[in-house]
Amino acid sequence: MSFGRQLSGMQRMPGSAPISGLGPWPKDVGIIALELYLPSQYVDQTELEQEDGVAPGKYTVGLGQDRMGFCSDLEDINSLCLTAVQKLMERNGLSYDSVGRLEVGTETIIDKSKSVKTVLMQLFEDSGNTDVEGIDTTNACYGGTAALFNAVNWVESSSWDGRYAVVVAGDIAVYASGSARPTGGAGAVAMLVGPNAPLAFEQGLRGTHMQHAYDFYKPDLMSEYPVVDGKLSIECYLSALDRCYAVYRNKIHAQWQKEGSEERFSLEDFGYLVFHSPYCKLVQKSLARLMLNDFLLHPNPNTETGPFTGLDAFRDVKPEETYFDRDVEKAFLKASTDMFEKKTKHSLLVSNQNGNMYTPSVYGCLASLIATHSASQIAGQRVGVFSYGSGFAATLYSIRVTQDHTPGSALDKLVSSLSDLKLRLDSRQKVSPPVFSECMKLRQETHHLAPYVPSSSVEDLFPGTWYLTRVDEKHRREYARSAPGIELSAESEGVRSTTATEHIPSPAKKMPRIPATPGAPISN
Repeated sequence: MSFGRQLSGMQRMPGSAPISGLGPWPKDVGIIALELYLPSQYVDQTELEQEDGVAPGKYTVGLGQDRMGFCSDLEDINSLCLTAVQKLMERNGLSYDSVGRLEVGTETIIDKSKSVKTVLMQLFEDSGNTDVEGIDTTNACYGGTAALFNAVNWVESSSWDGRYAVVVAGDIAVYASGSARPTGGAGAVAMLVGPNAPLAFEQGLRGTHMQHAYDFYKPDLMSEYPVVDGKLSIECYLSALDRCYAVYRNKIHAQWQKEGSEERFSLEDFGYLVFHSPYCKLVQKSLARLMLNDFLLHPNPNTETGPFTGLDAFRDVKPEETYFDRDVEKAFLKASTDMFEKKTKHSLLVSNQNGNMYTPSVYGCLASLIATHSASQIAGQRVGVFSYGSGFAATLYSIRVTQDHTPGSALDKLVSSLSDLKLRLDSRQKVSPPVFSECMKLRQETHHLAPYVPSSSVEDLFPGTWYLTRVDEKHRREYARSAPGIELSAESEGVRSTTATEHIPSPAKKMPRIPATPGAPISN
């Protein structure tokens, strides 16, 4: 389907509208649909604590992580993104002709020249659509947000041709054996972007901060492992959050003043807040950090009653001196407890159960927020989104959820599509820490190896998963797709395909091309 032209009998998506019916500025540009791909295997963090010989609770309480998803040697960044994009297209009944831009955000680099985007164009071959703009964007965990901004800006620009944009953020986060390894994870999130979206970007409300630092980087191109300065990374994250929030506040105040309002913006003006989540405990500290900002910026905070009760002693602290101040941290964690429970905690489902996915991390949090609420609960809410990537680049922006939550509405469909998220997480296979360690060792030994044929079992993959079949002597990679199998549902918990080894080298669900006849009728 394209805007103004749609196949008879195909579902009309919220973004589809005749080009002639659009004004000079497309309305409510944002996320129409969202699809996650999570690896089929995980390791339990409590068992990992025992295996590593660390104190009980170091990973589960100290980091806030319960499970960590991981990939075998069958999966790489190309296969993750192939799976996420195809599932997005299939679940929403979309033709590949309806996509005019495809953006990729990733820091998992397996080729210094060829982009993941070009590999994904295999999905478009049967449609004949090669007129697809966009390419890969890389800067640590921020690349997915930059790709999403590119897609939104394209739809809002004079370059837009009336078709959808698709954004996919994906990564495999792995660390060398040691204290950082429990903060890993893997996955991909694909998003459909267009006008009339249930999750619309608020125009002009982005607070960005970018600065040079070596807090986390990957200088060894022959290794998947990063170089990490843990303390500096936390300082960069929190300082970026402070600065992005200040810029965002200034911009929304300017908008309000133009509308004749002198109200002060605070965290209470966000219905929900989601954050890039390296680990869940940092997210909780980040919300407390924003409350500290509100407290310090308030001209006359009430410290007798309300959320700022008993915080008088911190009135004159300087934010840049408090990144590792335990007294400040403890006081504002306590003060923000209710707000965290209400606005942020539910967004950590995927992060807690799957770990840090790098670029898709914050969008896994957005999906978790949607999956754990009804359409009526989130309708009309402003959602704050903080994205951070080391090196470093960060933005705080906001999404406005549509008011329309009626059955069959765009928002209702989006919420319904993510309602099985917990079932998907629960359907994964738990492996022991020794097996996990062996898998990490195999990835390390075979990274960039050519020629190479993966040795892990395809039977362990979810149905409909793309996977690597071989790398030839020239490092050219080939992929196949396991049989789609049966979709998870409340009635079929944990159902898996029994024909997972069947190779389907092209998209299983071929969508016919949209007819070129102008003015073809739109069917509802």
